[in-house]
Amino acid sequence: MHFLYIIYSQNIDKFYIGETTDVNHRIELHNRHAFKNAYSKAADDWILKLKFQCENRKNAVFLEKFIKRMKSRKFINKVIEKPEILHDVLNKK
Repeated sequence: MHFLYIIYSQNIDKFYIGETTDVNHRIELHNRHAFKNAYSKAADDWILKLKFQCENRKNAVFLEKFIKRMKSRKFINKVIEKPEILHDVLNKK
């Protein structure tokens, strides 16, 4: 089982979108700077804003790329408020 996740850092006022099988462990890794060349190394206060279960990794990666392509903070906030939007996105792919 895979998850799409959105985390937020108040220190840098940024969102990060990713996919994983273990969201809690992944957030720990982000906060410990385990990904040396990653965008998320800029902060250590990442908190979970959205955890969305996907059938498989393919769907999780599709949603991750879709959200990132939107390049919209408003869209990210909308997805966090109404995660059912992601079901619609998957159904239309």
